[in-house]
Amino acid sequence: MRHRMSIRELPESLRPRERLRLLGPEALTDQELLAILLGTGSQTESALDLARRILAEYGAGRPLAEASVEELNRIPGVGLAKAAQVRAALELGRRWSGAVPERIILARPEAVAAFLRAQMAHLDREQFRVLLLDARNRLMHQHVVALGGLDSAPVHPREVFKEAIKRSAAAVILAHNHPSGDPEPSDPDLGITRRLCRAGEILGIDVADHIVVAQEGYVSFRARGLLDR
Repeated sequence: MRHRMSIRELPESLRPRERLRLLGPEALTDQELLAILLGTGSQTESALDLARRILAEYGAGRPLAEASVEELNRIPGVGLAKAAQVRAALELGRRWSGAVPERIILARPEAVAAFLRAQMAHLDREQFRVLLLDARNRLMHQHVVALGGLDSAPVHPREVFKEAIKRSAAAVILAHNHPSGDPEPSDPDLGITRRLCRAGEILGIDVADHIVVAQEGYVSFRARGLLDR
């Protein structure tokens, strides 16, 4: 059997954890960062080798960030503990990525659509997001509220407005993608929008728009006159 070189056998300057300590996370490759998350490899490969194989498997298809614990667990050498560690780290990164370092102004549907299409139009699974705005239409925060079609994964007003209340947002923009490529709103899209508009009115938080993005374009509920006032 071929000898497996462990990370401990590498020179210190090449070990991912040491490189992270000396150079910072920005200097590390995806493979090195994933190897640190995995911690150890298997009996036949190092953590770096295992990380390379995982990234190769997901590089040609669905992004690793969307992999479930069950999917990761099925990869030989990963196991439930490693799968849970990776999934937890990816989820934490997703949540924290909602923080917006620079306030982007989202006052016009075209600007909102351009911002969202870059992030969501390519996804092969439907996401429902909420964008929080301040009184000047500047983006404060965004987060994913639900995954899956609105007919199969209803969006509860509590989840939509909880973060808006916490952060004292002046308004919210609802957004979701259509993996089919067609941005035309469905009946469930219209129904949940009316429901959330009514909830926002009660809470004193304006629903500024609902944007549906897809490969073929976008639809603004406000521009179409579809928001329930």
